Amino acid sequence: MKFFLLALALSSPLFLLAQDVEYKKGIITVNGAEYAKLEVIKQNFGLTKNFEVYNNAGKKIIIAAVATEFDQDKDDNSTLYYRVTFLTSNQVGIFKVPALSQEKGFAKLIGASNILVNNETDDKRVAEFIAMKGASPKIAVNYTLVNRNKSWPITLQKDRNIEQNSQIIGNFTNRGFYNNVDSYEFALPTGVTVAKISFAGGNNMQNMEVFTAKDNVKRVVPMATNDKLLVADASIDKNQFALKRVVKWLVDNNYL
Repeated sequence: MKFFLLALALSSPLFLLAQDVEYKKGIITVNGAEYAKLEVIKQNFGLTKNFEVYNNAGKKIIIAAVATEFDQDKDDNSTLYYRVTFLTSNQVGIFKVPALSQEKGFAKLIGASNILVNNETDDKRVAEFIAMKGASPKIAVNYTLVNRNKSWPITLQKDRNIEQNSQIIGNFTNRGFYNNVDSYEFALPTGVTVAKISFAGGNNMQNMEVFTAKDNVKRVVPMATNDKLLVADASIDKNQFALKRVVKWLVDNNYL
């Protein structure tokens, strides 16, 4: 196995030679020769930077931007995830770039990549570069609640939206009835699922099993009621009175 890995590394264009990469005044040089030009686009008042890479003929070949849809590594706050688009190879990869020296770190990353052949990105080398040096971060989910006046009552609508003060704060989906248990999902208006609920007993349910995605917790919550509902309005959902109690719990606990 060790022999195989060594042979693979030696056969790879990324490991052919130790390269001397330098970056100065927007120019990336490799072993003393001009490799590419780097243009910096400042974002967030200069706290983060996007990059555009041009070959020596002035053709734009790479675009890089901070990948804000990913959770940054909690064990490594010294780096940022960047989405790097290789325009002439039609490929995209996620890479780590130093947070405090983004420009120089990115220039060094590209300079050491060995992906340029005859002044253009080589598709095979780009794929190998992504596979060997790329990162696989977790997608960050935005659980930001709708800003609204919380003193207003909450209502369920026939279109299965949940409203407060005429603002949609979420919605619910009936996931079916199985083994005497009803299941529902609740989501924010953005489509992000916040909770999965199941309960027995319909509108007279006494507890519910709930999974909340924000904190990744599954638990049983008492939902006892002294009211016995014999006939219920089903214009919104057959369990709409139970769902009102569920929604109140979700709102009270800041899930909706």
